[in-house]
Amino acid sequence: QVQLVESGGGLVQAGGSLRLSCAASERTFSTYAMGWFRQAPGKEREFVAAISRSGEYTHYADSVKGRFTISRDNAENTGYLQMNSLKPEDTALYYCAAVRPPSAGAIATTTSTYNFWGQGTQVTVSP
Repeated sequence: QVQLVESGGGLVQAGGSLRLSCAASERTFSTYAMGWFRQAPGKEREFVAAISRSGEYTHYADSVKGRFTISRDNAENTGYLQMNSLKPEDTALYYCAAVRPPSAGAIATTTSTYNFWGQGTQVTVSP
C-alpha cells in the first residue's frame, strides 16, 4: 500500500502563492493516478485537481482553473499542487490521494474512487 505525506501548507495573504507536495512511499508511484482534494470546516471534501499516471492528462475544478497547477515527478515519487492568486475561500485542509487507474490516461475526480489518502496539510488565506 502506498503511503502519502503532504507538506507545504501555511498562512498566506490573498493573492499569494503556495506549493503543496505529496510524497509517496512507493517506487511504483508512477502506476497511480493522483488527485488533490480539500475540506473546509463544516463542508464536504471537494475535488481540486487530478493528474494521470504519466502526468499527460490533468483536470481541475472550475473554482481553481487558471490559478492552480497539478504536476508530478515520478522519478522523485512526488506530486505537486502549485497554487497562485490564492483567495480566502481557498482556505481548507488539503489532501492528496492516489489510486491505481484502469488505464494509463484515466483521471479520477470523486473521493470514493481513491484508495489511499494522506493526512492533509492546512492552507489558510487571509484577506
